[in-house]
Amino acid sequence: MYDIVIRNGMLVDGSGGVGRVSDVAISAGRIAAVGQGIEGSGTREIDATGLLITPGWVDIHTHYDGQVSWDPMLTPSSWNGVTTVVMGNCGVGFAPVVPGKEDYLIQLMEGVEDIPGSALAEGIKWEWETFPQYLDAIEKLPHAIDFGAQVPHGSVRTYVMGERGAQNEKATPEEVAAMAEIVREGLQAGALGFSTTRTILHRAKDGELAPGTTADREEVIGIGRVLGEVGFGVFEVASDLAPEEEELAWMRQVGRETGRPVTFACLQNNQDPGQWQRLLAAVDEDRAAGGTLTPQVAQRPAGVLFSLESSGHPFILHAGYQKVAALPPAERVAALRDPALRREIIDNPPDLTGLPEVFTATLSAWDNMFPLGDPIDYEPGPEKSIRAQAKAAGCSEAEFAYDTMLENDGRGIIYMPLLGYSNGDFEALREMMLHPHAVFGLSDGGAHCGLICDASMPSYLLTHWARDRSRGERIPIEQLVHNQTQRTASFYGLNDRGLIAPGMKADINVIDYDNLTIHPPEMVYDLPADARRLVQRVDGYKVTICNGEVIREDGRDTGAMPGKLVRGPQPQPERVA
Repeated sequence: MYDIVIRNGMLVDGSGGVGRVSDVAISAGRIAAVGQGIEGSGTREIDATGLLITPGWVDIHTHYDGQVSWDPMLTPSSWNGVTTVVMGNCGVGFAPVVPGKEDYLIQLMEGVEDIPGSALAEGIKWEWETFPQYLDAIEKLPHAIDFGAQVPHGSVRTYVMGERGAQNEKATPEEVAAMAEIVREGLQAGALGFSTTRTILHRAKDGELAPGTTADREEVIGIGRVLGEVGFGVFEVASDLAPEEEELAWMRQVGRETGRPVTFACLQNNQDPGQWQRLLAAVDEDRAAGGTLTPQVAQRPAGVLFSLESSGHPFILHAGYQKVAALPPAERVAALRDPALRREIIDNPPDLTGLPEVFTATLSAWDNMFPLGDPIDYEPGPEKSIRAQAKAAGCSEAEFAYDTMLENDGRGIIYMPLLGYSNGDFEALREMMLHPHAVFGLSDGGAHCGLICDASMPSYLLTHWARDRSRGERIPIEQLVHNQTQRTASFYGLNDRGLIAPGMKADINVIDYDNLTIHPPEMVYDLPADARRLVQRVDGYKVTICNGEVIREDGRDTGAMPGKLVRGPQPQPERVA
């Protein structure tokens, strides 16, 4: 007798092999048997006829470091069939922390990842000082899915250097050694890697660059060597790659000295649209020489969602809009429908003199703004831009954008792709996704609550890339599933998951592939302190199983809490066929 038997589904097992009709049997949290006509029954039988069976998704780039304290489901990732998340990316997190300095890490996370500080302040209990104590604290809490953490540079640097670390002053050799020892301690306690940021876009709420942004190569290499000494862990980097060769040089050195993977965000930059091709060439050259450089690529553009409830939109700085900005959403929408206020806002743009161009240029880039619509369209053609549609409608771009946001009772959304859409299509993304050394990531689950909502990217692989794409070639579903399961899992040394084979962890999705639907993002106010976040709901996940237990069924949580903290790399079970 098995615990669960899933029968007659189309199995795409995570290996990259061709899908096949199969049964899957589960016992004691593990996959017990795979094949057609499994004999013996299950305490529960699931008929998957006409449905897709995949491993649970493994999302390696999330920011649930605070949310893990209060949300057992780690939504919206669990809504999207994710059964393992890796957090602690981009050099920000909540441990180690000097007692009494917790507010600094909150405002750092709020600034870098746009997670409301009020939610973090109310939701985190701070039952730790060191990174091992942090792991112990979050391990005690109930969760539906598995989660792993990386040691963040920003927290380590400020713990060791105090205000000097926060202000990005040069670390002494003794301070570098102290930081390295903290990272070693974290890895030995179960961290999956170390992360840092090198981008000027990552700033604390007070406007200061995140700690470690300008750290010299002696510091990053000195810390990176620890991964080689302990023999496991990923070195994750969020970098502007400027100067490009200098950044690549120290990352190459870390990889070659330690043998550990060094992964960096690889995105198409509008200011240098061909840079991604140079980066992939650099990866190929490094790998040929025995290096470990790994481009981490997105599955849709890094972009922002403008709405009347978002952190920003084209009229956010207009004096007329500021008159009603503080009103509750329903009252604000009612006020914005007033023709007189509409004209006042549209006809009186603000003086943007002195503001950073990187910010102001986004407020009127009408040819790169698109109504997101329903069904959603993340790969729109130029004819769908605000500029093109306004011209066709015989109105100004500002008028069309204003009215777009007032649609759907004031919940209309304007989509603005920022990185990965320089050519107006997904062809650059597709090439990056197909690169043999690339790893899928950058969903930022749990972060950017007021402007971005990309935790649905694992689902988007199926809906867009495998099934619906019409503006270019699709990608075989077997390859996509492999890249979001076995590939992401093994990259972090989690060799017990990401593959449906006997002995492996029973992390499984049963999906109504034909009807899988990602809905438009919506703003909800369900964080601690009633803080807001963008979420995106999805239909079509019939069953999601983690560690052998059904955690969601037909879009509802079951209440099962089998999720566990993943401490360090996990060996492959002996029974894997």
